[in-house]
Amino acid sequence: MTRTVQLSSALPALPHRVSKEDVHKRDGAEVLLVSWERTGSDTFTVAAVWPSDRSFYQTVNGLYDPLLFVETVRQNVPLISHVGYDVPPGHHLIWQDLTCEVSPSVMQVADGPSLIELRISCSQVSRRGARLAALTMDVVALRDGVLLGTARARFTSNPPAVYRRLRGAYADLERSVAAALPPAAPVDPELVERARESDVVLADCEFPGRWQLRNDLSHPVLFDHPVDHAPGMLLLEAARQAVHAQSPAAGLAPVRFDAKFSRYVELDAPCWIVTETGVPDLVGRTCISVTAVQAGEEAFTCAVASCTAALSYAA
Repeated sequence: MTRTVQLSSALPALPHRVSKEDVHKRDGAEVLLVSWERTGSDTFTVAAVWPSDRSFYQTVNGLYDPLLFVETVRQNVPLISHVGYDVPPGHHLIWQDLTCEVSPSVMQVADGPSLIELRISCSQVSRRGARLAALTMDVVALRDGVLLGTARARFTSNPPAVYRRLRGAYADLERSVAAALPPAAPVDPELVERARESDVVLADCEFPGRWQLRNDLSHPVLFDHPVDHAPGMLLLEAARQAVHAQSPAAGLAPVRFDAKFSRYVELDAPCWIVTETGVPDLVGRTCISVTAVQAGEEAFTCAVASCTAALSYAA
């Protein structure tokens, strides 16, 4: 199913429409991308629409949630893989690294939908025979011609047979879902800048700067469809929430994420989200390192840079 959204004349008229299957979503209402065009052998332009209010990626202090930008980037991973590099349905696309940064002054919420132009270039393309094995995707996002954000993602593409070998017994989706631990009680939503308990992905534990990851398989956005491990967007949301929980009085607005996905986070064992505050970066932004640890191993790390909500308006 595609959405019929009238694009502004500020965006290029792109010939190809985006379906929910293109971006690996079951719920068409969660599809942010609208249309696309190939502009070179490894370059593309994609149009996206951000509603002024969403059920999950909610506005905070008058700004769009930075994870809305990350989700926009994520949807381009399957889209570009399928339409640009002939990756068949059923192949597994796995993040290795992700860096993204937004300009807070351009993230202010509009009265109506915001139209986003994404200029995408791909490099370091590797293949397994005739099939795509991995690539690096660079994204430049514009809103009304003004730079909104940038991102770089490195990901792999794995045919089902290769993925089964990588995952072993965990590749059995029914088994993995059945073995998933029930989510522990969430922390107070206000602590992590959330309005609803159902959107909280952290649970308390007895150590400061440490929380348990909540894998709520019934969540309609983070678990839009069944998966055999914790999704990357869940881990990034945990990093965002951990930053707020670490400094609840600071009024922080995360603006940059530098993430590395080194191991799968399984559903059948506790995963701990650990924070460590670092020194401010060169432009004075608060920096917090977030790590996901499972069975004693680092599975995910993310350095998050934030500014205060007051500074974000003056950025």
